[in-house]
Amino acid sequence: MPTLKVVDITPAALSGDRSQDAEPDLAVNPEDPRQIVASAFTLDPMRGPLAPVYVSTNGGDTWVLRNVVPGATSTQGTGDLSISFASKGGALYAGILNAKARRLEGVLRMQILRSPGVSSTAPMEVLVSRDAPDQPWLVAGSTGAGPARDRVYVGNNDMGRRPRSAAVEVSDDARTAPAPAGFTQNRVEQRTPFGQDGPPVRIALHPDGTVYAAHESWRNAVEAGGGILNVTYDVVVSRDDGGGVGANAFQDLKDADDSAIGQRVVVDRTERFNGEMGQERLGGDLAIAVDPADAAGVWVAWCDRVGGQLGCTLHVRHSTDRGQTWSDDDVRTVINAKNPALAVNTDSLLGLAYQQFKDGQWMTVLELTADDWQTPAERHLLHQSSAAVPVARFLPYLGDYIRLLAVGRDFYGVFSGNNTPDPANFPEGVTYQRRADFVSHQLLDLDNVTRVPPSIDPFFYHYTRAA
Repeated sequence: MPTLKVVDITPAALSGDRSQDAEPDLAVNPEDPRQIVASAFTLDPMRGPLAPVYVSTNGGDTWVLRNVVPGATSTQGTGDLSISFASKGGALYAGILNAKARRLEGVLRMQILRSPGVSSTAPMEVLVSRDAPDQPWLVAGSTGAGPARDRVYVGNNDMGRRPRSAAVEVSDDARTAPAPAGFTQNRVEQRTPFGQDGPPVRIALHPDGTVYAAHESWRNAVEAGGGILNVTYDVVVSRDDGGGVGANAFQDLKDADDSAIGQRVVVDRTERFNGEMGQERLGGDLAIAVDPADAAGVWVAWCDRVGGQLGCTLHVRHSTDRGQTWSDDDVRTVINAKNPALAVNTDSLLGLAYQQFKDGQWMTVLELTADDWQTPAERHLLHQSSAAVPVARFLPYLGDYIRLLAVGRDFYGVFSGNNTPDPANFPEGVTYQRRADFVSHQLLDLDNVTRVPPSIDPFFYHYTRAA
């Protein structure tokens, strides 16, 4: 039988934490899956200049904070923080938005960082520092039969070069080369969007070097009041068959209709950008995954507005020919859901994780399918809790994304949610490190007496396939 564990990763030493630790990310060392690093909007408890990551060396059972990420302030850890291990050698990479730059200079400053491995306590080395890009999304791999080189990809929405804003930074030798470690910027938006593209640019890397990038190409945006934009956009997938390191990277997939670079999966979709659902903002939900056993098998997920819907609907489509054509209809549709995350294991089993607003609750779900939901998927309700508790301190409330990874046959994921210690909130069980009374449904400080109000915590989960 498969097994599933869910862990609140806030360490016991932070039992008094009341923060909104939203927007999580996750990295698992493929060579040693006991080594796991997670991130969120988490402050250094001492309010120092380095933001923390969460580190586990026992497969996610226990976690500690490690302050290694530059650019923190006394009130903010980092902006977005995306992390990934190389597939060989254990090096860890991160793409961040430097909070200090935003606080002192009022600019988005994306930085790409590296660390020699999970055991390092030194500040991560800054390889690239670039103003204006938003929402870095990092994926790392390794190439070479002998001493491996690390290829690192950082998708981002480069607001400094309008109107073509969807970009991917690529290095072919990120592990050993001195800063800037050979990183070059590649435009994956080859059309002319309306002002900019959507924030997410997502990457899927196959072991043979095929790399896919997905983005939302804005076609129109109309002010709807209150900071909300009614946006019309296309979902576009680009591909590079040589690892994304050539002179004309991400130009190997041309649209079957207009012959432009980048295949449009769907067109003229709409969203209420900066609208809200369950205290969470909407806009920019996107995911892509490739089958490690077949580089031609690709899935894309996005969220949009259907009809007069105030929330958003999640859609999944599938391509079996390297992104050239896509299923005419959704292989999966989920109403009032956001934060899709996709991964495919070595058995070609597809995992979809998402967060759904239903009956006044946020529900975090993992679904597993081997046939695009033609038969009922294996479904796991990881977490459910009131969407009104706690009251949001800022947006995003839960985060603009979550992460799902496949290592071998197993799935690893992370999400943020209400941390009330109530067994009813965790239908498949949970383990807390921080002090908590599951009888009274009360968080407690280190003294096991002082009550702590509910907040937002990051949660890790690990699904193990049956032998």
